[in-house]
Order: sequence, then C-alpha cells, then structure tokens
Amino acid sequence: MTSLDQAEVRMSASPKFWDKHAEGYAKRPVSDKAAYQKKLEITRDYFRPDMEVLEFGCGTGSTAIAHAPYVKHILATDISAKMLEIARGKAEAGGVKNVTFSQTAIDDFNPDPESFNAVMGHSILHLVEDCDAVISKVHKMLKPGGLFISSTVCLGDSMKWSWFRFVAPLGRLVGLMPLVRVLSTKNLVDSLTGAGFEIDHQWKPEKGIAVFIVAKKAG
Repeated sequence: MTSLDQAEVRMSASPKFWDKHAEGYAKRPVSDKAAYQKKLEITRDYFRPDMEVLEFGCGTGSTAIAHAPYVKHILATDISAKMLEIARGKAEAGGVKNVTFSQTAIDDFNPDPESFNAVMGHSILHLVEDCDAVISKVHKMLKPGGLFISSTVCLGDSMKWSWFRFVAPLGRLVGLMPLVRVLSTKNLVDSLTGAGFEIDHQWKPEKGIAVFIVAKKAG
C-alpha cells in the first residue's frame, strides 16, 4: 500500500473530518428540494408500518426522521459523534421516538443476517473504501424481498467531472476532503446486480449528479 493509499483509508475511516464539518453540514440547504422530496415519496411507496429499517451514513438524521412515521423503527448510524448529536437534537425537538442513533462505521457494523426489511444508504456509497463489499454486506443484512434504497453521487457519468480524479487525491492528502470515489451509474448498477440485487426503480434528476436506486433482494 502506498502512502497515498494509506491516507485515503485513514480519511475515509476517521470521524474527525465529519465532526469538524457537522455544524456547517447541518446548516447547508438541500441543493434540489424537489428531487429530495421525490426521493422521499418514492421511498414511502415501498415502506410499511411493520418495517425494521437501517440507515447507514445518516449524517444529521434528516432523512431518517422524515421517514420515521412510515415504519416501525429505524436504526440510523454514522461515524461522526457530532453529526449524531445534531440528529438526536432534531429527533427530540420533533418528538420522534422510533429512530435510534448509533455511532458506528458500516465496516464495523455486524448485525445478524436478514435483520432488516430495508436499508438506506444516501450520499455514502461514493465515500466508502470498498463499495462492492458494502453492497454485499447490505444484501446479507436484508430479509428476503428486502430493499436497499440509495442515492449516490456518480461523477463518472459526465466528462466535465474528469478533472476531479486528479484533484481529489490532493484534497484528501491535506485533509480538505474525505475519500471520494468517482463512480458511474453503470459501476453502481453492476455492483448491485453482482451482489444479487434486482433494480426495482432507478431515477436521476435531469441536472443532478446523484442516481437514486431501489434495489430488491430476491424473496
């Protein structure tokens, strides 16, 4: 492993970067509110009141809290204590009782197989060290017929982002950026189907860089 590879691993796994930026992240407005609302609506069409749901990389908890009324329980995890502190405050202020927040990385989270009806991973798969391994792990967590619902930045879909491949390693090395993978939609779909998922829904806003996918484990 080269020194740059080691820096990538440390930055992607360390909560310090996200702790530092938690307050700014919480204050940042949603860039495309219409697209975000559409993703919420599509997701709720799949949810049922008896569902046990996991969200990993939950950030400050907005999505988990928004979905809480539609399922039995959500376990929302993140590596950043600061992010989770903000998330718990939001849940308490909103009187949300069925979301549990826990500090852990997806790599360290090892529930029993087939523990969840649905798993959410929003704005996270392009930030993990091994996307294929995470997707495979999610597949094992899901009950038969379970859903993996994700929204993933796919910079590899557009040539105008090709420069990012060269800038990102420098940004990571000096601590200004987390690990960011330049994925394409094809990369992501191939990873999901390769892990045994079927693509049930796929949507990308016309001007967006994130693809929203609902993938289903065979029942």
